[in-house]
Amino acid sequence: MLAELCCERRPGFWRMLLVAVCMALLGCLRAQGLQGHVSVVLLGATGDLAKKYLWQGLFQLYLEEAGKGHNFSFHGAALTATEQGQEVVAKILEALSCPKDVTPDRCTELKGQFQRLSQYHQLKTTEDYAALNKDIEALVQRQGLWEAGRIFYFSVPPFAYADIARSINGSCRPGPGAWLRVVLEKPFGHNHQSAQQLAADLGSFFHEEEMYRVDHYLGKQAVAQILPFRDQNRKALDGLWSRHHVERVEIVLKETVDAEGRTSFYEEYGVIRDVLQNHLTEILTLVAMELPFDVGSSEAVLRHKLQVFQALRGLRRGSAVLGQYQAYSEQVRRELHKPAGFLSLTPTFAGVLVHVDNLRWEGVPFLLMSGKALDERAGYVRVLLRNRACCVQSEARWAAEQSACLPRQVVFHIGHGALGGPAVLVSRNLFRPALPRGWEEAAGPPGLRLFGRPLSDFHVYRPEREQDAYSVLISRIFHGRKDSFIATESLLASWAFWTPLLDSLAREAPRLYPGGADHGHLLDFEFSGGQLSFSVQQAEQLVPGPGSAPTPSDFQVLKATYRDGPLVTAWAEELIAKLAGDVEAAAVRAVRRSGQFHLALSGGSSPVALFQQLAMGHYAFPWARTHLWLVDERCVPLWDPESNFQGLQTHLLQHVRVPHYNVHPMPVHRHRRLCAEEDRGAEAYAEDIAALVANSSFDLVLLGMGADGHTASLFPQSPAGLEGEPLVVLTESPSGPRRRMSLSLPLINRARRVAVLVMGRLKREIALLVSRVGHEPRKWPISGVRPASGQLVWYMDYEAFLG
Repeated sequence: MLAELCCERRPGFWRMLLVAVCMALLGCLRAQGLQGHVSVVLLGATGDLAKKYLWQGLFQLYLEEAGKGHNFSFHGAALTATEQGQEVVAKILEALSCPKDVTPDRCTELKGQFQRLSQYHQLKTTEDYAALNKDIEALVQRQGLWEAGRIFYFSVPPFAYADIARSINGSCRPGPGAWLRVVLEKPFGHNHQSAQQLAADLGSFFHEEEMYRVDHYLGKQAVAQILPFRDQNRKALDGLWSRHHVERVEIVLKETVDAEGRTSFYEEYGVIRDVLQNHLTEILTLVAMELPFDVGSSEAVLRHKLQVFQALRGLRRGSAVLGQYQAYSEQVRRELHKPAGFLSLTPTFAGVLVHVDNLRWEGVPFLLMSGKALDERAGYVRVLLRNRACCVQSEARWAAEQSACLPRQVVFHIGHGALGGPAVLVSRNLFRPALPRGWEEAAGPPGLRLFGRPLSDFHVYRPEREQDAYSVLISRIFHGRKDSFIATESLLASWAFWTPLLDSLAREAPRLYPGGADHGHLLDFEFSGGQLSFSVQQAEQLVPGPGSAPTPSDFQVLKATYRDGPLVTAWAEELIAKLAGDVEAAAVRAVRRSGQFHLALSGGSSPVALFQQLAMGHYAFPWARTHLWLVDERCVPLWDPESNFQGLQTHLLQHVRVPHYNVHPMPVHRHRRLCAEEDRGAEAYAEDIAALVANSSFDLVLLGMGADGHTASLFPQSPAGLEGEPLVVLTESPSGPRRRMSLSLPLINRARRVAVLVMGRLKREIALLVSRVGHEPRKWPISGVRPASGQLVWYMDYEAFLG
């Protein structure tokens, strides 16, 4: 009844007065202890991150908070259809685990409670979000509760953030008096410019206090202990935590796994963007920041972290050393369908020297290091103090707790490694630390040595109960602890710090290393005069054979003519880079001219490398103004691996932010039938082109050339589309899938610019033949490509051009 009165519309002053009275009454009811309801919406609820960590973290939140008077509902959401999504979520919930101190019977009971509070929703449209909003409101009202707040956890790719944010802001915000918390997963941009754009997009829908950017390393127990440790031991550390006593700080994350299965992500981001710009930089700020008077104040912590960013000395090219494990380029070639000669410049190892130019840390080197396929899996922060003592007796007689000559260090051991889990270690010749509740002194395995010293040289503290990082962070989100998350100002400051270095290293060839424990000395580095360099100056020959492998910078793009048109020829990687640059230039010109860029893309394997190049190396591309069309399509469902649209989705669309209404797949699947002539799919596509593309003249059409001289899906054996009025036609392929849909030659020839991409040694014979024939499209359809008033440019790699 109260809710109905509060929502009733009254004009002017009386309406304002009624709202004030209602809010006062609601406040009184809350003060009397009426339970508040919290809705948690997990977007991407069927994805890998949700399966591995997030549902378990939400269950842990329920276990911790449900008994304290909080009322919950959990809403899994994804694009997956309702029935299928319900099945996936049900399996995930069944696999949840309880803490070790919970009996099996009690665990079964708790899981049952959590499952009854959890449901699945398909969220695709604004109407779906509005329906979810109504469901939540009805649930709260039905149970006689008031709504405390809502949490939306974005476990989805960043390109989907803006559309989801718009839907939440417009259709699914909680009512007055309830809070909203939106949780965002990295990556938060690719450089300073893209991070600014993403921050601006999200800032138009959410307030800063509503956004929680997750860096899961801030939930690691040893990392989360850095500030409390410094606070609890202020008296002992005040005289030590500065340039006068600290020799250096090492922040290290090493992995034994390589990038197999993740090369698409790694080619776009690399080790610096993946680890150093976020995880290790955040840890650096926790070590280097001035300690606030109240470390429990999120506002004070974030303000002091920002002061560290303002004091960072700018990075130079010599501030970093880069490495790449030997098998990486081969993995990229295999997983991303790169040509045989492709060599990646993406670093999988980096060491970076950072300086904080303020009174406390001036001159102290902070060494950030991370890499894949290394000798061990370990993460730690090591603060090594200077030692001015000189002991007369030999080392064998040093007393562990007395000798001033022992190394003095404080180590926050993040996980794995020799200790196997989180720990805080303090040299016994420093002081006996105090630690907050939940940590206890522990002994390690006998005979274990860390940093050249036996474990007995340290006071060792471990958490009484180990917790997963996501469980820690989800609890802090619920309690509104923003100091464990990345503020917009800190995010942009971090990208402003790292982007110049990333730009300067973009064409730097990393040092090859075999991976594993062998030849690890190849990555040892040293610093002098503010610069890093590898200790071993001449890398060993890792690849048998005469000479070293060439790098892409050794090649040049050559220009000539082919069939009386411009020809661009180079090695495959350089050719793709040149074509991608030309496509972007055409896009910029078209947007400047008409406000839109209409690009028609061919399918098959040849353009895959181009799609990846556009997705990963052209961040100023005007995607928001770009319309993507297909040149041709196989008559298979759009989700079939044979579908050209599926290839476009996998290699380009999921990485860039093209508005979904600007993407135009061919309608090969209508009324549950494939390319049935009576469904008029070809005519429908032609009508869309005529309606949206001025004069049906694409700004750019990308074609390939088959070994039989076909282009698009226009084949010598199938004369459809070679001439006549139809703009879009159905054709027959000599190989499966036989049925195709294709733009016609007359439509292709209306384009302002046509680019033909020809790659691979198998195309040498047809390339030579086509160079000699005239206008014979019935024999060789590619020979019929002659833009009436536009330009035709051929892009051919050396293998196709020279054999």
